[in-house]
Amino acid sequence: MTDRPADPLADLHAREGVPSAMAAARDGIDVLLRDRGLRRSTPADTAESLLRGAHASGVLEGSGSSLDAVREGEGDAVAADAVRLSTELLSLTPLVSRAPLQAFARLHALAAQGSVDAEQLGRPRDAASAARLRDLAAVLAAPTEAPALVVAAVAHAEVATAAPFASHNGLVARALERLLLVARGVDEKSLVVPEAAHLALRPAYESNLRGYAEGGIAGVHAWLLYAAEAYAAAAEASPLAR
Repeated sequence: MTDRPADPLADLHAREGVPSAMAAARDGIDVLLRDRGLRRSTPADTAESLLRGAHASGVLEGSGSSLDAVREGEGDAVAADAVRLSTELLSLTPLVSRAPLQAFARLHALAAQGSVDAEQLGRPRDAASAARLRDLAAVLAAPTEAPALVVAAVAHAEVATAAPFASHNGLVARALERLLLVARGVDEKSLVVPEAAHLALRPAYESNLRGYAEGGIAGVHAWLLYAAEAYAAAAEASPLAR
C-alpha cells in the first residue's frame, strides 16, 4: 500500500501511552537482569525459564499438564511439543535476524513434528498465509526506530492472529516473541518468562489478541498496551525473581 508508513513499527510505538508503558516494562526487565547479574545467572536459570515458558505456552495451547509433570517429562502431547520447541529455540537466534522466514518455518517444524504430515511442517496453509508471513519477515528485516519490545509484541500478535500454519500457531507465536527478545538484546540469556505472564493474564491476553485481529488500529494500540503489562509480569515470572 502506498500510504504505509516507512517505519510502521515506529508509527505504532508512537501511539498514546505506548512509549511510556514500553519504557517502564523495559526498565523492569533491565533492573531484574542487572541486579541479579551481580551474582551471575547460570545455564540452569535459562533452562528453568525455558521450561516455565514451555509449560505456560502449552497450557495456552490446550495442555492440561502441570508444571511438575512437565518438569518430570510426563506432560501430555501438547506440553511435549512446547518443550521440544523450547529446547531448540535459542539455536535459532542468528536465523531470526538473518532470515526470518526460515526461522518461522523452523519454529513450526519443531512444534508440529509428529502432529501433522511432513509436507505441512514449516509451510503456510495457503497463499494468503504465505503473503502474511512474507510481510512480517519484511517488517522484521527492515530498520526501525521502534524498541525491541514493540517488535516482539507485533510479531507475536501477527502469527497468533493470522494462524498461518496448519497447527501449533500459538506455540510458534509465543516462541517467536521470546526469540526476538533474545535476538534484539532485551534478554540475551532468555531469563524472563513472557509465556507465564500471558497465562497469568489469560483473559486480557486472549481478548487483546481478538482486538488485534478485529479492532483495527485501536485493537493494535490496545494490544501494545497489554503487551507492556505482560512484559513487566514476565520479569516477575523469571527464575531470578525468587
